[in-house]
Amino acid sequence: MTAPLGPRLSACGPLVDAAAAARAQERLSEAAADGGWTSTLQAAWPALAPVFAASPYLFGLARRWPERLRGMLEEGPEQRLSGILAAAEALTGGADDIRAPLRRLKGELHLLTALCDLGGVWDLDGVTSALSRFADASTQAALGAVAHDQRERGKLISASDDPRGPIPGLFGLAMGKHGAFELNYSSDIDISLFWEPEALESALAEGVEPQKFLDRIAHSLSTLMQERTGDGYVFRVDLRLRPDPSSTPPVVAVPFALSYYEGVGQNWERAAFIKARAMLGDIDAGRAFLQALQPFIWRRSLDFPAILDIQSIKRQIHVHKTGEGLDAAGANLKLGRGGIREIEFFVQTQQLILGGRDPALRSPRTVEALALLRDAGHVSAEACAELTDAYATLRGLEHRVQMLDDEQTHALPVDPLRRAAVAALAGEADLAAFDARVEALLVGVNRRYGELFEGEEALSSPYGSLVFTGVENDPETLLTLERMGFAEPAGVADTIRSWHHGRIPATRSARGRELFTRLAPRLLTALADTGAADAAFRRFAVFFAGLSAGVQVQALFLAQPRLFEQVLGVMAFAPRLARTLGRYPAALDSMLDARFARVIDEDSGVVEQLMADAATATDFESALNVARRMHREQMFRIGVQTLSGRADPEAAGRAYTAVADAVIAALAPAAVSEAVRQGGALPGGAVAVIALGKAGSREMTASSDLDLMTVYDAPADAVSDGKGWAAGVFYSRFTQRLIAALSAHTAEGGLYEVDMRLRPGAAKGPVSLRLDAVQDYYADEADTWEFMALTRARVVWTDDPAFGARTQAAIEAILRRPRPGVNVAADARRMRDLMARERPGQGEWDLKLAPGGQVDAEFVAQVRQLTAAPSGGLLTVSTLEALSDEPALASAWRLQQALNQILSAAFDDKPDPDQEPEGFRLRLAEAAGVADFETLKTYLAEIRTASRAAFENALPALRDGD
Repeated sequence: MTAPLGPRLSACGPLVDAAAAARAQERLSEAAADGGWTSTLQAAWPALAPVFAASPYLFGLARRWPERLRGMLEEGPEQRLSGILAAAEALTGGADDIRAPLRRLKGELHLLTALCDLGGVWDLDGVTSALSRFADASTQAALGAVAHDQRERGKLISASDDPRGPIPGLFGLAMGKHGAFELNYSSDIDISLFWEPEALESALAEGVEPQKFLDRIAHSLSTLMQERTGDGYVFRVDLRLRPDPSSTPPVVAVPFALSYYEGVGQNWERAAFIKARAMLGDIDAGRAFLQALQPFIWRRSLDFPAILDIQSIKRQIHVHKTGEGLDAAGANLKLGRGGIREIEFFVQTQQLILGGRDPALRSPRTVEALALLRDAGHVSAEACAELTDAYATLRGLEHRVQMLDDEQTHALPVDPLRRAAVAALAGEADLAAFDARVEALLVGVNRRYGELFEGEEALSSPYGSLVFTGVENDPETLLTLERMGFAEPAGVADTIRSWHHGRIPATRSARGRELFTRLAPRLLTALADTGAADAAFRRFAVFFAGLSAGVQVQALFLAQPRLFEQVLGVMAFAPRLARTLGRYPAALDSMLDARFARVIDEDSGVVEQLMADAATATDFESALNVARRMHREQMFRIGVQTLSGRADPEAAGRAYTAVADAVIAALAPAAVSEAVRQGGALPGGAVAVIALGKAGSREMTASSDLDLMTVYDAPADAVSDGKGWAAGVFYSRFTQRLIAALSAHTAEGGLYEVDMRLRPGAAKGPVSLRLDAVQDYYADEADTWEFMALTRARVVWTDDPAFGARTQAAIEAILRRPRPGVNVAADARRMRDLMARERPGQGEWDLKLAPGGQVDAEFVAQVRQLTAAPSGGLLTVSTLEALSDEPALASAWRLQQALNQILSAAFDDKPDPDQEPEGFRLRLAEAAGVADFETLKTYLAEIRTASRAAFENALPALRDGD
């Protein structure tokens, strides 16, 4: 028999609230007087007073069960603990029978351990051992109770005293601190539940489906333990330390679990199993399972990348620089910087690296393992002593924080009064001195933590820690993600963790996960730096999940950080380009081509390659796919260069048009071949494809469609040598096949929207016209707007160069032919006014139709040419060349083309730049040559006003009768 507890208690610290202590003494004195133990209470009161003054929870336990308090004070604590454990183990019956007594025993245990801890009777090991042993006993009793209920229902047919446990084949592993007998005062308990199919199935009644049965068992067990009643609760139960908890049932079959850990188990899971202990149910099966996992937990040989990945468990936590302070108020003693977790990671990372070859280092207990590492020469004596003392102090403070209200918290209160209560329970009367002591402690642990693997690559971020181990979100990491600008940090953390779990092809292999461990902090930091973290992360997630394999891409991103930043810039600011990468991750390959970064006006050889590949395509569909792949890569390349500012707007327009020209040049011969295949060859025929609009003027953007017409010539009596098609039918079929080739979507995507409405007689005429019919139409029927459109006409492909030259000459002749009696300027102004009424500009960012926008400038450019052409004036497809004498219009057109190039490269629709991220708005300002976005808006308004005035001067408003 040991001495009674009462005389052994010492006062933990000062009396933080004398009034609360007096109220507590009054209430307990009444009970003591009624029970005849007043002298016991009075003798112990100097030690009890500071406890009950600081902790409403502990006083509540004593007030509710004063006789139990008497028993504790008058009995030795070891005997009292043995009695509590024996009572828990002796509980029988079903869940309803043990629910209340189990909770009362937990309350008694809590009061006993608190008094022994605060009164200096038990050290840290004594306290955590008592809590852990009761967790074992209560969980075992709870499983026996739910198994009893299933036997009563006829579902479970094994004997209640089966040596394999209450439910044969079912076992639970105590994980984390519970497994190492290190539970804290208000801890939940981490239990991993598994089952052996062969043993369990024979214990179930016929027709009972094992997995559904076990799911109900897990639910009933958790409810019995953690449901709050009038008597409180026993323990909160966390079943998530199992393989891939978001996609697996709460009880996992052993064969699946072993396959999971062997295939995609992570290093943090290896670390978790260091403390695992077979505790519940079929203990022998649990021990056999842990034995089977030993090669997973303790690897005898580790290559360098694997070692780096283990070190990443530590390196994800941000280490403060010398001189940086850590505040006591609100400090998370477990997960915060300088906290308990850093000491545990300090130990476990070294155990994982060294324990495979040295079994002596495999202790599950933190302090013991630290000493073993010291004895083996891996940790200095000074570091071991400092961290051992810090661990005991931090764990003691953690218990005292939780004793205030039995809350599962690890943070020192921000409120000074509540923090003073913690300080009093820790023996400190001066709050400032207490805070200083805590802050020095945290800084010291964080400094020692920073010395581990010193000099290795940091896996935190300048924004803070980025820890994605475990099954729940790390509070410090959520704060870091919030500082980074993520609106939903928990969702981002969940996604990153799922990638670490290997749920996408890019991280399915061990090497892929090792690389992602290094890439993740760079990814998140770079996304934060874009100023559009959420949008960029969402688009990157689509791209990353679409990779068929991720080792090469991740290694590339790590080796070429500038390329990585460029890709993330695309994700942040350019949904159009991001979607290209998301749908076709292979587009990233184009960025590796040396030609990707070449100035886009240079001849990169892509056109010749496209022509050659299309010419050797085995069929029409193959030619289409060749063109689409090249088009996608080149559009992506031009878009990236436009967004980055490497390509000016004129160069981008030429480059986009060159791609369109190349695609037409590659697909037109294939379309001719298709017409020949279907109808036979047409002797003596020739055809040309004419581009109009932005394609004709070489001013295309990423969103431009293709305005086309086709013209042909052939002998009047020519027919195809297969089906006898006349020339008009043959070339109409060719045109239809070309349109389909340019606009149809295949497995490789699409190309362009094709618009044939600018051809003569578009409303009712054939899709392809003889050249002489075109000439006749413009001589007799064409309206002024059709002549305006023809100023940008350009032959882009022909199967007969002589015919192509004749067609281009015919276009010039049409434009230079005098049109007596026609007022071109008045016709143009009338048409522009009609457009303004029927299609008015949609706000300040309608760069095309707003007053002073691009259409105004283009109308003037086209009218100027039509007016001067009959007398030999300049004819050019270029808008800027045509506006050489109109500086206000030219400047406005150039500015709005620059903005349009960026907006079109980035978006499919018409965005509102005011709502886009600051980084994107700055890029628009840079394109305009101004300092910031607000200046750009002012400049745009001013230059449009000048442009509209120049338009009014060039094309005056019509008077009545005009």
